[in-house]
Amino acid sequence: MPEKPKRWKTLFEEKILKNPDIFHDRAILDLAKKYDEKYTHWDELRRKDIKEDPETVWALMKLSRNGQFKHVNFADVSLTYIVTNQSQRILYLLDKNTAGLMVTDEPLKKNDMKKYVITSLMEEAIASSQIEGAVTTTKAAKRMLRERRKPKSQSEQMIVNDFLTMQRIKEMQDAPLTIQTILELHKLITHDTLDDSTFEGRFRIDDEVVVADLFEAEKVYHQPPSHLKIHEYMGNLCKFANEDTDDSFQHPLVKAIIIHYVIGYVHPFVDGNGRLARALMYWYALKCNYWLFEHMAISKIIKQSKGRYNMSYLHSETDDNDITYFINFNLWAMERALDNTKQFIKRQQMEQKEAKKYITAHPELNYRQAEMLKVMIEHKGEPMTISEMMSRFNIVHQTARTDLQRLTSLGLLTMRKRGRTMVFTYVGDQNHNDVQDDDKQTDLVKYRE
Repeated sequence: MPEKPKRWKTLFEEKILKNPDIFHDRAILDLAKKYDEKYTHWDELRRKDIKEDPETVWALMKLSRNGQFKHVNFADVSLTYIVTNQSQRILYLLDKNTAGLMVTDEPLKKNDMKKYVITSLMEEAIASSQIEGAVTTTKAAKRMLRERRKPKSQSEQMIVNDFLTMQRIKEMQDAPLTIQTILELHKLITHDTLDDSTFEGRFRIDDEVVVADLFEAEKVYHQPPSHLKIHEYMGNLCKFANEDTDDSFQHPLVKAIIIHYVIGYVHPFVDGNGRLARALMYWYALKCNYWLFEHMAISKIIKQSKGRYNMSYLHSETDDNDITYFINFNLWAMERALDNTKQFIKRQQMEQKEAKKYITAHPELNYRQAEMLKVMIEHKGEPMTISEMMSRFNIVHQTARTDLQRLTSLGLLTMRKRGRTMVFTYVGDQNHNDVQDDDKQTDLVKYRE
């Protein structure tokens, strides 16, 4: 738990008013500027090996920040933030790359990206669930989603719920945010995962919920505000999301991150708050036409830096809800997710070029069939189903079935039954696959009926 700094007014009186000559001390002024540019928290500053009094340096940093703060209020919760120079750089990058044409070696238009969306939604759903404790490998989780297999554990159910929520987010991106929508999304995201199912899509009814250490329950990091004010907080949040005026303009991505923070801070539900917060951040970005966000697995980056993610919450709360720390971290994660997306698209473009080679060797194939064959070759020893190909290529059942049967008729794949399901294997791996396949029945269900 980071140490909370002294109250600003106390520091101002002790360190600045009583020592006005401090403004002529170049050494201490330079230190304050250096750590302010990095937006260092007091708990980090006090540990620095510096000759000057850290409280004096902090007082100067806070004096500078107080003159730049933007303010956002939700009932009795007041948030402040600054868009730092580094954040402005990232926002410009995201504006340029996620709301228009992506800058790659071969620029892709919005419609050209549609075929790549499924994998990204899977990555986001899996990582967001893993952040909250889902125990499964990414590979196994992807396999389950691609095969549309019924979840067999609470962890798998969390991932399926997150995946469906991300799809729902896409559908509602043009709709206003309402309390009913928040409850609907929570019900979807927690379906069959709570100890008491009556709390699916229902605000908490007491103040028993805290954010605490998993292994030391008495170590409480955050005590959410009273449950009696949740409805008011959420009403304010909806108004904040739906309204924009010239005198209260917030950059859309900063606003998306604020929505993320408020859900985490208020903790309106007994569980599922983190997943809901990240989903609503995506929703607002898509609502504001940052269309590439549906291809960016931001939670994957957050999962890899979970300690920094948690600390950005704590730094913000312990510094009088200065959420600059939280904004800075999430923008950093968005930039990394954008980099990953660019690399992913480049790999996809290379695979399309590779597919041309298969078409040259098999002119009877179309591009999609050639890409399917390439996938089958790459996943040696792994039988593929029609449902998996539907998910991989974002196509309907009949198209996937026709393509796989075409490859089979050409002698490139073998087809056989596994229970009630047809599975297809690259012909070069037939013997290897027969040894590994356990012939267990795969239970296929439609997630959305």
